[in-house]
Amino acid sequence: MKKITFYLMVMLMSLTIVPNQLFAAEKNPTAVSNPAKEVPAEVKVMLNRLDEIKAMDKSELSSVEKRELRKEVRTIKKELKSSGNGVYLSVGAIIIIILLLILLL
Repeated sequence: MKKITFYLMVMLMSLTIVPNQLFAAEKNPTAVSNPAKEVPAEVKVMLNRLDEIKAMDKSELSSVEKRELRKEVRTIKKELKSSGNGVYLSVGAIIIIILLLILLL
């Protein structure tokens, strides 16, 4: 009886885990996934600034200026992540939730 429940749990876990590589080419963090959903103006400004920084010729800049640009890019990326308004669950959290559901039901 214990083997059957173990095999059933292993089969269930193997069916619920999806490799991340399948979705690697589809996601683009700067692209808008839903065209009906409008991007706020502040986000557009930040994305435009990131594009400007990427297009710059950094070979002529001093080390202090390069450091300031790196700090600016980091802060812009942090602000973009915080404005995502999404709920993210880690793989470990999903496994714990599934195990709790199995034990309780």
